Amino acid sequence: MSLTTGRGPLSPNPAGHFVPGVPPVTAYVEPHLRRIRARIGDRTVIDTERAKLVHRPGRPTAYAFPVADVPAELAEPEPAVPGHVSVAWASVDAWYEEDVHLAFQRYPKNPYHRIDCLPTSRRLIVEVGDVVLVDTVETLAVFETALLPRLYVSKALVRMDELTPSASTSWCSYKGTATWWNAAAGGATYADVAWSYEDPLPESSALGGMLCFDEHVAKVVAELPIV
Repeated sequence: MSLTTGRGPLSPNPAGHFVPGVPPVTAYVEPHLRRIRARIGDRTVIDTERAKLVHRPGRPTAYAFPVADVPAELAEPEPAVPGHVSVAWASVDAWYEEDVHLAFQRYPKNPYHRIDCLPTSRRLIVEVGDVVLVDTVETLAVFETALLPRLYVSKALVRMDELTPSASTSWCSYKGTATWWNAAAGGATYADVAWSYEDPLPESSALGGMLCFDEHVAKVVAELPIV
């Protein structure tokens, strides 16, 4: 997301535009001032403070390392950064930024990604079948880099008697593990109609325990701007 994906400024489908225009960008490279380590089993195979970040349109952010900092068997060419190589994320068992294990992630965290959680009076109505699960103006507007805004709502304002936990889970590098919920209405089951972050990552703590609804499963009317 951020610079090069979603609706980011260097993505294939930016939300805005440059004035004046800029030539097509193939890669943006910058220093990454964090200690990066990688382990295979109990062995540390990369330990460097000289990593760079490589941003390419439509692709996740990637690390580039000086050739001398990476074992030859892990190194892959990185044409955007002379004298540097990349390492396939899955070729090691664990990645760390400083002392934080990047568990569940499939690529480095992006420094341009931001989440703002703002209490708001925007109205949210959610229906499944003939049941109204939510109708409130006590919502939380979540503005996340390169994504359209969403409304979250407290469980106290939801017909939780109509919801049951789903077996599904999902992961977000910036919010954490999502728990999904099913709904039952009029004898029908609506699978994975909503999700919540019961134990969100620190930068998204305001979302803790709140619900957001999938407009592809339920009828969702949210008073939000659409770009």
